Amino acid sequence: MAPTPGRVLTVCTGNICRSPFLERALQSELDRSWGRGAIEVGSGGTGAMAGHPMEPQARTLLEAQGYAADGFVARDLTTAMVADADLVLTATRAHRGKVMTLHPKAVRYTFTFRELAHLVAGLTDEELRGDGGQGAEGGEQARDHVARVVKLAAGQRGMGAPLADADADVVDPYRRPIQVFEEMTGQIMAALPAVVRALARP
Repeated sequence: MAPTPGRVLTVCTGNICRSPFLERALQSELDRSWGRGAIEVGSGGTGAMAGHPMEPQARTLLEAQGYAADGFVARDLTTAMVADADLVLTATRAHRGKVMTLHPKAVRYTFTFRELAHLVAGLTDEELRGDGGQGAEGGEQARDHVARVVKLAAGQRGMGAPLADADADVVDPYRRPIQVFEEMTGQIMAALPAVVRALARP
């Protein structure tokens, strides 16, 4: 029987700018670390433009970072998607609230993307490795590791001053000037290394 992969879900409003950018960047980095299939990254929108491809300006900026947008199709966020995830990463705190409305138990494993980066930035390699540093190969280890990171990040909440909304949220660039798309990209790429370090194979 094949091991169950870890499941990460990214969420924004239309599922054509922020969450697909997060999905494709994270999937690429985690595939590089764990190998394909160990962790599956998907996305959805609270008001999705279902069936649409990634927004062209967001796609251009994603590809400029070395990630692929090919084959992406926007989809509506569902309760089942949230319930099946091991970690949910939202663009904003408002999206986090909507995720928890769909599935209240998700409060334990839902963070804004930039919030998670902030919470895990100070964790040591030993903390991230836990007991899984020399554990079994493959998807089960990956899923267990995602669960460990969620628990560690949740434990950091309340340890310091909370982030202001402007520092916790990723700006919405939809139908706005290219400068806002570039701001979105900058916010995501600044937070990405800390999240990838935490979720990568120990």
